[in-house]
Amino acid sequence: MRCFVAVLPPPEVSDVLARLDRPTAPGVRWTHPDQWHVTLRFLGEVDPSEVATALVGLNSEAVVAVMGPATIVLGGHTVVVPVSGLNGLAASVVARTASVGEPPEDRPFVGHLTLARLRSPVPPESVGVPLAAEFPVGEACLVASHLLPDGAAYEVLERFPLIG
Repeated sequence: MRCFVAVLPPPEVSDVLARLDRPTAPGVRWTHPDQWHVTLRFLGEVDPSEVATALVGLNSEAVVAVMGPATIVLGGHTVVVPVSGLNGLAASVVARTASVGEPPEDRPFVGHLTLARLRSPVPPESVGVPLAAEFPVGEACLVASHLLPDGAAYEVLERFPLIG
């Protein structure tokens, strides 16, 4: 099953994100609130039970995720909200799951929440939109990604409370 480990924004943060303008433009696909998350580690095709075993007792203190200060373009193909405060949690998840699924990425963790995927130039009004929100993170989630013709559908398979 195609999986990743993520932090999900609480409803009050999703409400803030939902109020952002989503200009219609060719080649721009806005993500749905059901898809909003901050990926801590992409695992690829895995047996979810192996991931669950690796993450039981995840030893990371509860943290605060800080979003903003504004939307940016990441990698030229996505409009995102930067998210800071999750580096330690991401490192813990990577350390515990290093032998499960795809090898961990060699690049540093860059916390972000994807708002839109782009196949054409970025609508200028989508970048630099002020956004500030923060939320306590008390759990990491194992999420299955089901690839569908109109985009991915995500399913939370298990939740791992943060202890430490």
